[in-house]
Amino acid sequence: MEALMKFVENEFVTTKEFPKFSAGDTITVYYEIKEGEKTRTQFFKGVVIQRRGSGATETFTIRKMSGTIGVERIFPVNMPALQKIEINKKGKVRRARIFYFRELTGKKARIKEIRK
Repeated sequence: MEALMKFVENEFVTTKEFPKFSAGDTITVYYEIKEGEKTRTQFFKGVVIQRRGSGATETFTIRKMSGTIGVERIFPVNMPALQKIEINKKGKVRRARIFYFRELTGKKARIKEIRK
């Protein structure tokens, strides 16, 4: 059964090539929105909190601050509406899932940047 699932994933799921990113990175995700007949591109810029899953079911969560309110959005990696992902900053964190980041405010909410 598991082999059949893998076969279906490999055959029918279209995968796009995106840059490698992980938790702590600040990225901008460009995705397409359909409103009636029109389509437009919208972007969501924030810090990656987690990546989870693998293969066709892989998702990543991004958190941004909109004024004083935190907004999180979950994107499937294989979503057809995803156009591109830009990495703005590489962050140095010690965990794969930085849920503690939600409670931090001010200077504590900074993530150390990895410069190359």
